[in-house]
Amino acid sequence: MISSKNRVLRVKKGGLAGGAALSKERAVARFIIKRLLAALPNLAGVLLFTFVLARALPGDPASYLAGPAADPAAIEEIRRNLGLDRSVPEQLLLYVRDIARGDWGTSWATGQPITTEIITRLPASLELTIFGLLLATLFALPMGIISAIRPGAAIDHFCRVLATLGVSLPTFFTGLLLLYVFYYLLGWAPMPMGRLPAFALSPEPLTGFYLLDSLFAADGETFCAALSQLVLPGLTLAIFATAPLARMTRAAMLAVLSSDFIRTARAFNLPDRQIVFGYAFRNAMGPVLTTLGMVFSFTLGANVLVEKVFSWPGIGSFALEALLISDYAAVQGFVLTMGMLYVLVNLAIDVILVISDPRIRMDA
Repeated sequence: MISSKNRVLRVKKGGLAGGAALSKERAVARFIIKRLLAALPNLAGVLLFTFVLARALPGDPASYLAGPAADPAAIEEIRRNLGLDRSVPEQLLLYVRDIARGDWGTSWATGQPITTEIITRLPASLELTIFGLLLATLFALPMGIISAIRPGAAIDHFCRVLATLGVSLPTFFTGLLLLYVFYYLLGWAPMPMGRLPAFALSPEPLTGFYLLDSLFAADGETFCAALSQLVLPGLTLAIFATAPLARMTRAAMLAVLSSDFIRTARAFNLPDRQIVFGYAFRNAMGPVLTTLGMVFSFTLGANVLVEKVFSWPGIGSFALEALLISDYAAVQGFVLTMGMLYVLVNLAIDVILVISDPRIRMDA
């Protein structure tokens, strides 16, 4: 009789646990849908602002495409074919209609669809950004933690100086400085010629990330070549991203280390490692993860100049070249892609925070 009751209780407990898990999954799904719907007006605002700003910039794409020897009639014919003879509101309505259909337009410079250009070039930018952010995280988090543990020490002053330099130095200047030292003076770095050296064959495209694709193909030579080309531009972005990550880690750790539960843990003579990493760092991860999402977006935007310095074939260099020739569709596609990535990255960070920390309300 007792065993029968125990079985009934276990079944009830299992049903309650399964129902709670299903309820949590539904709450997370509703949270994701709610955040995506809330992001649509922001993306629409970005789309409108970019459309108006692109046409306010100086330059005539029809004159560029026609060439210096073209007569006014030929330029006007090209302008008519591009739809630039219409009014700006009419161009906007047509562009929104095409975006709703999944047509982002065609690049006037390359003649390829914008979606094709972005899909082809986006993996290069993402690989560079993720690599640089990984280097920054591996360096900034320990430095911020040590600075918070020993405020006023030499490592703390070094963290502040590095943070100031990382914020102050432009990314293109840092990249040129690294090239001058490690390529020109020391000869340690390869020539900045893109993702692979000259005459090197790219791996079989699976993910678009050369490091991963070469590992999947068990091609150690291509992996080393791709990594050697990635080090300097990745280090340039890492210096830029280290400053905010280190400062936020230090500030969050200082706030947690001064809280009551940390003083209680010290009063019970718990090991310092357990206090710092088991309690303090876990509670400081919220603002650090939020900053990490913002830094990822900023770093992806900083790729524009870094890719130009290192001849990196990403969407940043593509957008910069399009901007110089007033390639409206390419510039608008780049900004729209950046806006969508920003929304997705911050949504992923929010979901991680909600799942990892039950104190955060999903309806907040």
